[in-house]
Amino acid sequence: MAPYESDRTAGAEGLPDEADDVRAGRRKAARYVVPVAVVGVAAATIGLVPALADSGDPSLPKIAAEQLIEKIAKSDVQQLSGTVKVSTDLGLPSLGGLESGMLSGVTKGSGGSSADPQSKLMELASGTHTVRVAADGPDKAKVSVLENAAEYSIIHNGNDVWAYDSKSNEVYHSTAPAAEKGQEKAPKDVPTTPKQLADEALKSVDDTTSVTVDGTAQVAGRDAYKLLIKPKQSGSTVGAITVAVDAKTGVPLKFTLVPTSGGAAVVDAGFTQVAFAKPAASTFDFTPPKGAKVTEGKDSKGSKDLKGSKDSKAPESAPSRGDLGKGLDGLKTVGKGWSTIAEFDTGGQGMPSGSSSQGGNVSGFLNSLGDHVKGKFGSGTVFSTRLVNALITDDGKVYAGAVTKDALVKAANAAH
Repeated sequence: MAPYESDRTAGAEGLPDEADDVRAGRRKAARYVVPVAVVGVAAATIGLVPALADSGDPSLPKIAAEQLIEKIAKSDVQQLSGTVKVSTDLGLPSLGGLESGMLSGVTKGSGGSSADPQSKLMELASGTHTVRVAADGPDKAKVSVLENAAEYSIIHNGNDVWAYDSKSNEVYHSTAPAAEKGQEKAPKDVPTTPKQLADEALKSVDDTTSVTVDGTAQVAGRDAYKLLIKPKQSGSTVGAITVAVDAKTGVPLKFTLVPTSGGAAVVDAGFTQVAFAKPAASTFDFTPPKGAKVTEGKDSKGSKDLKGSKDSKAPESAPSRGDLGKGLDGLKTVGKGWSTIAEFDTGGQGMPSGSSSQGGNVSGFLNSLGDHVKGKFGSGTVFSTRLVNALITDDGKVYAGAVTKDALVKAANAAH
């Protein structure tokens, strides 16, 4: 069955299946998450939810799913500003101080700056956040995460990318070539908007996916269509994704992902206020505050002191995202679509049991967080969230994806 179904459009029949050239164009245009295959990718994609209440049920012209996806792809909004409310509920165990300590360690681990966007992303992976966004063309954007009596902002202005953490009074600066037309209009390190999430979700629209129009809604005072994306395959932890698409501009206004296990949304990000007008030019101006510590990113030119800083220094070489795969033997994926599983070998001895003299109390604690499983592969431990699960076998093999525990065990058995 084709991925675009015609049984649930907002009053219109689907486009003909034989229009292969049109379909190919749609898929190219829908470059905009889908099955999250690796835990690391999940962290970058899920960083954002309580559910925002939709209001009203506007009467809009009928539209087919294919047409609505094309509307998203063709949307060329260059200027906007607004407030997005986002949160995540991965169902992780509450670790209290341990969890905050781990996040703090990650934050300081990337060049030693709490303002580093790659580090800050980890803090968006749980809880509820209010985010202000603004954009003026492809090379001017600002994303601000509002915290208690503090604010964290990323400003992209031409070749300069600035990040400022008011809590620590630290600044992170890097340079990047001006964005070309069609590229992201906000820093990629912080996927905070419904559009960024929707773009990723639409990447996996294929014959493993059902895509329909599920009525209309009103979000942030604007009329919108609701695009419903659901896996056809069994074994995925993704129940459904709903994207509210602005009827006039084609901009996604809200993104909601619910798991197959039910309950609250795992990811829900939506505008509470939005305006499609040119932001003030001063929105994208930034000068490091007096006394702020300024860290130069490794892609910046030089590490000279910047105005307003008496404590600038270049960080030690920090690992890039490409380095995350180093040391993994034969990283590959098995399966397709929403049931894709990442498989790799850590080269280690897996998770020692709680009784192991090498593991001690730490290994016992870690094992208590997972479920012990056995199969042709021997034995291992499955660590679970409401969306992403990972099986680590005792011989160091790892199987991970947005799939159920049974699917991971099946994949591990098939590999042996």
